[in-house]
Amino acid sequence: MTIYNQNSRIKTVFHDFPDLEEGFCLAGYSALIEAHALKVPTPDYLCVIGTKHKKYDKERWHVFTPRHKPNDTLYGHLTFALKYEGIDLSTLSALFQTIQAGDVEIIIRSEPTGIYSRKIWFLWEWLRNEQLDIEDATTGNFISLINGKLQYEGKSRSSRRHRINNNLPGTRNFCPLIRKTEKLGQFIDKNLSETAVERIGQTHPDLLGRAAAFLLLKDSKASYTIEGETPPHSRIERWGRIIGEAGKRKLSIQELEHLQTQVIKDSRFIEPGLRKGGGFVGEHDRTTGMPMPDHISARPEDLDILLSGLIETYDHLKESEFDAVLMAALIAFGFVFIHPFEDGNGRIHRYLFHHVLAEKSFVPKGLVFPVSAIILERIQEYRKILEHFSNSRLDLIEWRPTEKNNVEVLNETIDLYRYFDATKQAEFLFECVEETVNKTLPEEVEYLRKYDLLNEFIKNYIDMPGNLIDLLIRFLTQNNGKLSRQAREKEFEKLTSPEIRAIEQKYEEIFRDTMPDFNS
Repeated sequence: MTIYNQNSRIKTVFHDFPDLEEGFCLAGYSALIEAHALKVPTPDYLCVIGTKHKKYDKERWHVFTPRHKPNDTLYGHLTFALKYEGIDLSTLSALFQTIQAGDVEIIIRSEPTGIYSRKIWFLWEWLRNEQLDIEDATTGNFISLINGKLQYEGKSRSSRRHRINNNLPGTRNFCPLIRKTEKLGQFIDKNLSETAVERIGQTHPDLLGRAAAFLLLKDSKASYTIEGETPPHSRIERWGRIIGEAGKRKLSIQELEHLQTQVIKDSRFIEPGLRKGGGFVGEHDRTTGMPMPDHISARPEDLDILLSGLIETYDHLKESEFDAVLMAALIAFGFVFIHPFEDGNGRIHRYLFHHVLAEKSFVPKGLVFPVSAIILERIQEYRKILEHFSNSRLDLIEWRPTEKNNVEVLNETIDLYRYFDATKQAEFLFECVEETVNKTLPEEVEYLRKYDLLNEFIKNYIDMPGNLIDLLIRFLTQNNGKLSRQAREKEFEKLTSPEIRAIEQKYEEIFRDTMPDFNS
């Protein structure tokens, strides 16, 4: 069995983490990664043993006291990791490919009823899909695999062989995990779904219907804008109608391929369906045409496994009490990281937010949360969230350019896409959902209420067609309640100066509290 021998001081640099103080010792996953030279994305949450008798955080390091120091053995560091850091499937999968089955069998036989020995036993067999030469456990209480104090649990499935309740939120082929953070706990405690339902119940159905229609169109347009596209209004409306149907059709690989045909109507220049070749997000060198990837997609030969796993995980979670926003983060971000299509991945990724929230009944019926519109307002944060996943994986992917200036991946990479920490993505999505519930939706409903008041005033004041009144209000809104000189001289040249002043004064009276920074 490997002995880690950390009695001496360790080096003060670990991958891309901040420098360590002298005398600190790696513990848990950091020790396992270092000792076995594991080629894995550096986890966001890593631990060291410090020199002081108090626990504290130093940037991305979680510092434990000397009394927490584990035995410098495989079992010692695995036990520390599972006890204090939770389950990191990416690191464990890489570790189990480098050590011998006999090393794990020694651990299990040394403590056949131990909590952590049984967890290690289960994880070895689950990740490698093969059995060790160990008889089934016959004694000991059933224990939960995931520590619910550290990570969010899925619906439990019993494994009698290990006397383990497998509460992983996913399957072997797709199982991102989310750590329990103070921020996520606060979001969940806010019961944003109940807040949204309560506010909807207080809104007149006519106002709600108009708000929903506007937000649907706004979200569709924003999703194209994020991709750097400005399609005709008819295409925006069509995709908006599809978003409005989110949650009504069963999610499957075939459904995802159908959605791609709706996003990409003209498929002359792409091959619809799952990619047959490599894929990447980035630029090409202007001179040579060489790929310059910011993100490299999953290998085409892994797409069936990954997407089948994603769908299985989705089906498992939708029948559980797993939080809807957390589930949406796992499924939607997992999809876009896999990047299974030649084109259309981004819009389908954002459609999946709607689909999960609708099917989990987080969103009131008849309403689509404008997630893409909020993302567009937070576009830099969104890019950082995507880059956080991609940057830590680029150096782990071996690739070469193809004749068509695409990429061909040369090494095994499937674990990069099926086992990842989705905590940061979940926190970002919750921020977007909270903004929708507490700001975007109430503001749109309030704008429509005020619009109706001004519309009624103008109707009673001047005999003007409804389409012109709508144009007039739009011009006033775009110019902070003042009718521009161009509008006075063109579309509304027949209005007198007193009439314009009266309408502007009424606008100011109605929209006074929102005029300084209001922009519909």
